[in-house]
Amino acid sequence: MTATPTATEPADPPVLLRADADGITTLILNRPQQYNALSSALLIELQAAIDAIARDESVRVVVIAGTGKAFCAGHDLKEMRAHADRKFIKDVFQRCSRLMLSLTRLPQPVIARAHGIVAAAGCQLVAQCDLAVAAEGARFATSGINVGLFCATPGVALTRNISRKRAMEMLMTGDFIDADTALAYGLINRVVPLDALDAEVKKLAQSIIAKTPVAVAAGKKIFYEQIEAGLEQAYELASETMVCNMMTEDAAEGIDAFMQKRKPQWKGK
Repeated sequence: MTATPTATEPADPPVLLRADADGITTLILNRPQQYNALSSALLIELQAAIDAIARDESVRVVVIAGTGKAFCAGHDLKEMRAHADRKFIKDVFQRCSRLMLSLTRLPQPVIARAHGIVAAAGCQLVAQCDLAVAAEGARFATSGINVGLFCATPGVALTRNISRKRAMEMLMTGDFIDADTALAYGLINRVVPLDALDAEVKKLAQSIIAKTPVAVAAGKKIFYEQIEAGLEQAYELASETMVCNMMTEDAAEGIDAFMQKRKPQWKGK
C-alpha cells in the first residue's frame, strides 16, 4: 500500500520535468542533489516521456537537460549497491539500453544540453543524442573504471561518436576532458558560455524546425540505418529513402520554392 503525502509531509519532487514551447520539448533531469544520476525511477520516467513524444507530431525537437551543477553523473551507484542482486542490476542496464535505442529511433532529433559534470552513463546519454551543445565549463568522462567498472554500455555510444583510440583512452583512464576537447573529438557540436547555452540550443532547434518534418524524420532514420550497414546495403537503403522522400508533397513544394526563389510552405506530407 502506497502512503499519500499529508499536509506536513510534502511529496518528493518529480525526478523528471517537462517544458513545451514552440515545437521544442525539454526533458529536464531533476535530481540535483544526486547530480542527476540515472535512478530506476528516472529511467522509467524518461522512457515514458520518450514513448509519448514519439506519438506527438506537435513536438519537432527534443532537448535533454539537467538541473543543478551537473548534466548527469551516470547511474545511481548508491541505489545499485543497495539492491546488489543480479536481477535488479540487469533490469537497470536493460532499461538504460532500451532508452538509448529509443532516443535513436525517435522521429524527432534530440539535442543534449550539457553543463557541469557529464560522466559515465551521463556521457553515454550525450553521445546517444543526435546533437549536443555544451557549456564552456562542462567536463566529460567515462569514469566507471575509477570505481572498478569498465563503462561497457557508455562505450557503445562513445565509440559511435569518436575515434577508437580516443574512446579507448577515455574508457581505460576515466579521465575527464573539457568541453573544447569534447568538441575536437566530435562528441559534441558546439561550445558556448553557460549564460548563452539556452539560446544556442534554441537556435539549433529552430534551425531544424524550419525544415519539413517529413525529411527530418526520414533523414534521422536512414542516418542510423546506413551507419550500421555495409557499404552496398547503405547505398540501397539511402537510395530508397531518396526515392520515397522525392515523392512527398513537401519535397515538391521545397523544390518549387527553390526554383521560384520563395520560402517553402511545408505541409508535413
